[in-house]
Order: sequence, then structure tokens, then C-alpha cells
Amino acid sequence: MRVVSHIRRLIENGTLRAGDKIPPEREFARKLKISRASLRTGIGYLAAMGVMKVRHGVGTFVSDGPPDLGHASLGLLGALHGFKLWQLFEARLILESNLAFLAAERGLDENFAALAEEVAEMYATVDDPADYLIHDVRFHRAIAEASGNPILAAVMETIASSLYDHRLGTVERAQNLKDSAKEHRNIYRAIRSRNAAAARQAMELHLKTAQAVQEMEQASTREKTRKPRQGVPLRNNSGHQSAIGLYAPKRIES
Repeated sequence: MRVVSHIRRLIENGTLRAGDKIPPEREFARKLKISRASLRTGIGYLAAMGVMKVRHGVGTFVSDGPPDLGHASLGLLGALHGFKLWQLFEARLILESNLAFLAAERGLDENFAALAEEVAEMYATVDDPADYLIHDVRFHRAIAEASGNPILAAVMETIASSLYDHRLGTVERAQNLKDSAKEHRNIYRAIRSRNAAAARQAMELHLKTAQAVQEMEQASTREKTRKPRQGVPLRNNSGHQSAIGLYAPKRIES
């Protein structure tokens, strides 16, 4: 959030303007006196929220006409703190399936171009989960914008902020992002062809698949972080610890 706050000030005072490229990662991190990992996280959040624009293999730039970064916007990251995964997907299913429907009916050529760009970037970053996530979230935000309803788009902004924060902790364990990219491409094609029913159906399928995948990732994370059972080293007949490293559970006295 220090990165977010700092860049907000640079935009507000005119130091950074639309189209400007931010300094190299090492230089910027040293200037802010934070780790490069923290910088990447902050820049990723700003990019996912549309403030920065990441061009694969080129760099990160201030978006043209970046959205307002007032204190209300900064609070979005924690707006849905404590939600359960199924609650997030239930909300997304209701909201985003209908946003896709409206985008197919009302979307403009510029909206379709924005969606096509994010799909292309997703395919370009399938081997880089953190960068892929930025374009994934931007794709869903672009659909909200294409719906032509600023109220629904504002609701989606809140969900997108929370989605990025939540997904950042698990996306590195994603198994096959090519399948995800294909699902996004199917949504885009339905919207571009103005097939509202197909767009809604493609979005519903994508969200249900994503929920199943993320539930498996969460289960895998819990399994890996579970503390091993305490025990005492097994010893062979000579009294030495067994070389195979097996442990016998401690006996619990009644």
C-alpha cells in the first residue's frame, strides 16, 4: 500500500503523467526503500485496477486517463476482508454473468479492442502467474466497463480489488493457465459477436471452473502448511536413529 500511496501522490502532483514509464524496478524499490517483491505486488495491484498498464516485454506505464486514486479507492483492497471463497464466487456469478450479457449487447469497438488486448496478454504470460493475474483481472474489469452501467462497474471494481488480493496468494500454484486463457478467449468471442446468451453461458462456465480450481489450490495449501505430527526418532536395534528418517508418534498417557 506504500507503493499505491506513493504513485497516487506522483500522479496527483503531476510528476507522473498518462503514458509515462515508471523507473526500473531496482531503482524504484531503492527510492521507496522497500523490497522489490513488495514493489511488484503494489505495481501489480495498480495495474490490475487500471492505474498502470503493463506491456509484456516493454515495461509498465501510467494508463491514459487513470481512474481516481482517492482514499476511498485505497480502501477497496480490504473492503471484503474475511469473505469465504464460495461467497466471492456466488457474488461474481450473479454479477459477472449479467455483465457479460450486457457487454455483448452494448459494448463498443473500443471495449472489444481492450478485451482482445487483455486476452493476448494472458496468452503471453501463461508462464508467469503473477503477470497473468493482472491481465485476468483487467479483462473482467473491461467487461464491466463494456456493460455501459457505471453502477455495476463500480461494484465490479470492489470485487476486482478483493479478487486480486485474494488470488495473489494462490496463483503461483496454478497448474495450467492456458486453459484459463482459452476460457477468457471464449468469453471475448461471444461478446464480440454480440451473442449475449453465449457470453453469459461462457462466463458462468469459466467462473464455476475457476472456483473448483481455486478450492483445490486452497486444499493443497492447507495440506502443505499442516504441522507434522510430533514424534520421537525410530531407532534400530543398536540404539541409533534410523537412517530412513521415519518417526514414531509419541505415546499419549491416559
